[in-house]
Amino acid sequence: MPHTKQAAKELRKAVKRELKNKFVKSTIKNLVKDSRKAVDTKDAKAEDLVKLTIKKIDKALQKGVIKKNTAARKKSRLMKRLNKSKKA
Repeated sequence: MPHTKQAAKELRKAVKRELKNKFVKSTIKNLVKDSRKAVDTKDAKAEDLVKLTIKKIDKALQKGVIKKNTAARKKSRLMKRLNKSKKA
């Protein structure tokens, strides 16, 4: 338990941040999963879904929820899969 008012407030802020970050991370995970599924089944909306996913990944990076290399890796893998499916 926090001993001072400042510590109590920081704890409240940390809990709020944690909830928000968890929500953003789970949203990204679900979008990546849906995008991969759409690309693998050659869905017509796959490209739009990948663009939306990349947009959300960039936003999470901008807000500091995920790190730079993690964002780059996720985007790279998605685009690689999309381009591969377009060729085939």
